[in-house]
Amino acid sequence: MEIFTLLTLLAVGAYILKTRDQKRRIHLLGSYLGKYQIEKLMESLTDGYLRALGEDDLERRAQIWNMLDSAEVTLCEQFNRFVTEFSSVDAAQVRVSKLAVALPFADQLFASATFDLHKALALHAQGVSRTAKNSLGQSQKDKAFTLTAELFLMQHTCHWYCRSKTVASARMFARHKTSYAQLLEAVSPETRKAYNALISS
Repeated sequence: MEIFTLLTLLAVGAYILKTRDQKRRIHLLGSYLGKYQIEKLMESLTDGYLRALGEDDLERRAQIWNMLDSAEVTLCEQFNRFVTEFSSVDAAQVRVSKLAVALPFADQLFASATFDLHKALALHAQGVSRTAKNSLGQSQKDKAFTLTAELFLMQHTCHWYCRSKTVASARMFARHKTSYAQLLEAVSPETRKAYNALISS
Protein backbone atom coordinates (compact mmCIF):
# COMPACT_ATOMS: atom_id res chain seq x y z
CA MET A 1 0.00 0.00 0.00
CA GLU A 2 2.85 2.40 0.82
CA ILE A 3 4.49 1.67 -2.55
CA PHE A 4 1.21 2.44 -4.35
CA THR A 5 0.88 5.74 -2.45
CA LEU A 6 4.48 6.64 -3.23
CA LEU A 7 4.01 5.87 -6.93
CA THR A 8 0.81 7.91 -6.97
CA LEU A 9 2.57 10.89 -5.39
CA LEU A 10 5.45 10.59 -7.86
CA ALA A 11 3.03 10.45 -10.79
CA VAL A 12 1.12 13.50 -9.53
CA GLY A 13 4.35 15.38 -8.92
CA ALA A 14 5.65 14.55 -12.40
CA TYR A 15 2.35 15.66 -13.95
CA ILE A 16 2.43 18.99 -12.09
CA LEU A 17 6.04 19.65 -13.12
CA LYS A 18 5.31 18.69 -16.74
CA THR A 19 2.23 20.92 -16.87
CA ARG A 20 4.14 23.84 -15.34
CA ASP A 21 6.93 23.48 -17.91
CA GLN A 22 4.47 23.27 -20.79
CA LYS A 23 2.69 26.42 -19.61
CA ARG A 24 6.05 28.20 -19.46
CA ARG A 25 6.86 27.15 -23.01
CA ILE A 26 3.44 28.12 -24.33
CA HIS A 27 3.69 31.52 -22.64
CA LEU A 28 7.21 32.12 -23.94
CA LEU A 29 6.41 31.26 -27.53
CA GLY A 30 3.06 33.02 -27.40
CA SER A 31 4.60 36.22 -26.06
CA TYR A 32 6.56 36.52 -29.32
CA LEU A 33 4.00 35.10 -31.76
CA GLY A 34 1.28 37.30 -30.29
CA LYS A 35 2.89 40.36 -31.84
CA TYR A 36 2.22 39.03 -35.33
CA GLN A 37 -0.69 37.73 -37.40
CA ILE A 38 1.10 34.61 -38.59
CA GLU A 39 -1.61 32.13 -37.67
CA LYS A 40 -4.35 34.29 -39.18
CA LEU A 41 -2.35 34.68 -42.40
CA MET A 42 -1.80 30.92 -42.52
CA GLU A 43 -5.54 30.30 -42.30
CA SER A 44 -6.26 32.91 -44.96
CA LEU A 45 -3.71 31.36 -47.31
CA THR A 46 -4.84 27.77 -46.90
CA ASP A 47 -8.49 28.78 -47.34
CA GLY A 48 -7.52 30.92 -50.35
CA TYR A 49 -5.67 28.04 -51.99
CA LEU A 50 -8.79 25.91 -51.77
CA ARG A 51 -10.89 28.70 -53.28
CA ALA A 52 -8.45 29.23 -56.13
CA LEU A 53 -8.21 25.52 -56.92
CA GLY A 54 -11.99 25.19 -56.86
CA GLU A 55 -12.64 28.25 -59.05
CA ASP A 56 -13.76 27.38 -62.60
CA ASP A 57 -13.58 30.94 -63.98
CA LEU A 58 -9.99 31.46 -65.18
CA GLU A 59 -10.04 35.24 -64.72
CA ARG A 60 -11.45 34.99 -61.21
CA ARG A 61 -8.92 32.27 -60.38
CA ALA A 62 -6.05 34.49 -61.55
CA GLN A 63 -7.31 37.31 -59.33
CA ILE A 64 -7.36 35.00 -56.31
CA TRP A 65 -3.81 33.81 -57.01
CA ASN A 66 -2.61 37.42 -57.24
CA MET A 67 -4.16 38.24 -53.87
CA LEU A 68 -2.57 35.13 -52.39
CA ASP A 69 0.85 36.15 -53.71
CA SER A 70 0.56 39.37 -51.71
CA ALA A 71 -0.53 37.47 -48.59
CA GLU A 72 2.45 35.13 -48.97
CA VAL A 73 4.84 38.07 -49.02
CA THR A 74 3.26 39.50 -45.87
CA LEU A 75 3.44 36.14 -44.11
CA CYS A 76 7.12 35.70 -45.02
CA GLU A 77 7.96 39.17 -43.75
CA GLN A 78 6.17 38.63 -40.44
CA PHE A 79 7.57 35.15 -39.89
CA ASN A 80 11.12 36.28 -40.61
CA ARG A 81 10.74 39.15 -38.14
CA PHE A 82 9.38 36.75 -35.53
CA VAL A 83 12.30 34.32 -36.03
CA THR A 84 14.83 37.16 -35.77
CA GLU A 85 13.26 38.47 -32.57
CA PHE A 86 12.85 35.01 -31.03
CA SER A 87 16.52 34.23 -31.67
CA SER A 88 17.37 36.49 -28.71
CA VAL A 89 15.77 34.01 -26.27
CA ASP A 90 18.30 32.13 -24.14
CA ALA A 91 19.23 28.86 -25.89
CA ALA A 92 18.68 26.89 -22.68
CA GLN A 93 14.98 27.78 -22.78
CA VAL A 94 14.34 26.56 -26.33
CA ARG A 95 15.61 23.00 -26.31
CA VAL A 96 13.06 20.60 -27.77
CA SER A 97 12.94 17.05 -26.41
CA LYS A 98 12.99 14.30 -29.04
CA LEU A 99 11.30 11.88 -26.64
CA ALA A 100 7.87 10.76 -27.81
CA VAL A 101 6.16 11.94 -24.63
CA ALA A 102 6.68 14.96 -22.40
CA LEU A 103 8.68 14.36 -19.23
CA PRO A 104 9.63 16.93 -16.59
CA PHE A 105 13.11 18.39 -17.16
CA ALA A 106 13.61 16.10 -20.20
CA ASP A 107 15.51 18.85 -22.01
CA GLN A 108 17.99 18.98 -19.10
CA LEU A 109 18.15 15.33 -18.07
CA PHE A 110 18.42 14.06 -21.64
CA ALA A 111 20.19 16.99 -23.27
CA SER A 112 21.62 14.83 -26.05
CA ALA A 113 18.07 13.92 -27.09
CA THR A 114 17.07 17.50 -27.89
CA PHE A 115 17.31 19.98 -30.74
CA ASP A 116 17.45 23.76 -30.89
CA LEU A 117 14.15 25.52 -31.64
CA HIS A 118 16.10 28.54 -32.92
CA LYS A 119 17.61 26.43 -35.68
CA ALA A 120 14.30 24.74 -36.46
CA LEU A 121 12.46 28.04 -36.85
CA ALA A 122 15.28 29.44 -39.00
CA LEU A 123 15.07 26.53 -41.42
CA HIS A 124 11.28 26.83 -41.50
CA ALA A 125 11.62 30.52 -42.36
CA GLN A 126 14.00 29.65 -45.18
CA GLY A 127 11.67 26.96 -46.48
CA VAL A 128 8.59 29.18 -46.42
CA SER A 129 10.40 32.07 -48.12
CA ARG A 130 12.02 29.82 -50.72
CA THR A 131 8.69 28.23 -51.60
CA ALA A 132 6.82 31.56 -51.67
CA LYS A 133 9.41 32.87 -54.15
CA ASN A 134 8.81 29.69 -56.16
CA SER A 135 12.49 28.92 -56.53
CA LEU A 136 11.53 25.41 -57.71
CA GLY A 137 9.50 26.80 -60.62
CA GLN A 138 6.35 24.95 -59.59
CA SER A 139 2.84 25.43 -60.93
CA GLN A 140 0.51 27.49 -58.74
CA LYS A 141 -1.17 24.31 -57.55
CA ASP A 142 2.09 22.55 -56.65
CA LYS A 143 3.49 25.67 -55.03
CA ALA A 144 0.35 26.00 -52.87
CA PHE A 145 0.66 22.34 -51.86
CA THR A 146 4.33 22.69 -50.91
CA LEU A 147 3.90 25.98 -49.07
CA THR A 148 0.97 24.57 -47.09
CA ALA A 149 3.18 21.65 -46.04
CA GLU A 150 6.00 24.03 -45.06
CA LEU A 151 3.61 26.03 -42.88
CA PHE A 152 2.06 22.95 -41.29
CA LEU A 153 5.49 21.49 -40.49
CA MET A 154 6.45 24.78 -38.84
CA GLN A 155 3.23 24.63 -36.82
CA HIS A 156 4.03 21.03 -35.87
CA THR A 157 7.46 22.14 -34.57
CA CYS A 158 5.87 24.85 -32.41
CA HIS A 159 3.41 22.36 -30.91
CA TRP A 160 6.26 19.88 -30.41
CA TYR A 161 8.19 22.51 -28.44
CA CYS A 162 5.16 23.39 -26.31
CA ARG A 163 3.89 19.85 -25.69
CA SER A 164 5.56 16.80 -27.27
CA LYS A 165 6.08 15.21 -30.67
CA THR A 166 3.22 12.78 -30.07
CA VAL A 167 0.77 15.55 -29.17
CA ALA A 168 1.93 17.71 -32.08
CA SER A 169 1.41 14.86 -34.55
CA ALA A 170 -2.01 14.03 -33.10
CA ARG A 171 -3.10 17.67 -33.37
CA MET A 172 -1.87 17.88 -36.94
CA PHE A 173 -3.86 14.83 -37.93
CA ALA A 174 -6.97 15.97 -36.05
CA ARG A 175 -6.94 19.48 -37.56
CA HIS A 176 -5.68 18.80 -41.06
CA LYS A 177 -6.03 15.03 -41.57
CA THR A 178 -2.31 14.97 -42.33
CA SER A 179 0.27 12.73 -40.68
CA TYR A 180 3.75 13.83 -39.66
CA ALA A 181 5.25 11.50 -42.28
CA GLN A 182 3.06 13.05 -44.99
CA LEU A 183 4.25 16.53 -44.01
CA LEU A 184 7.88 15.53 -44.38
CA GLU A 185 7.18 14.09 -47.82
CA ALA A 186 5.31 17.20 -48.96
CA VAL A 187 7.80 19.94 -48.02
CA SER A 188 10.59 21.00 -50.35
CA PRO A 189 13.62 18.67 -50.62
CA GLU A 190 15.84 21.36 -49.08
CA THR A 191 13.60 21.69 -46.03
CA ARG A 192 13.24 17.95 -45.61
CA LYS A 193 17.01 17.42 -45.73
CA ALA A 194 17.78 20.24 -43.28
CA TYR A 195 14.95 19.24 -40.94
CA ASN A 196 15.92 15.58 -40.81
CA ALA A 197 19.55 16.54 -40.19
CA LEU A 198 18.53 18.80 -37.30
CA ILE A 199 16.26 16.38 -35.47
CA SER A 200 18.61 13.43 -35.93
CA SER A 201 21.79 15.25 -34.88
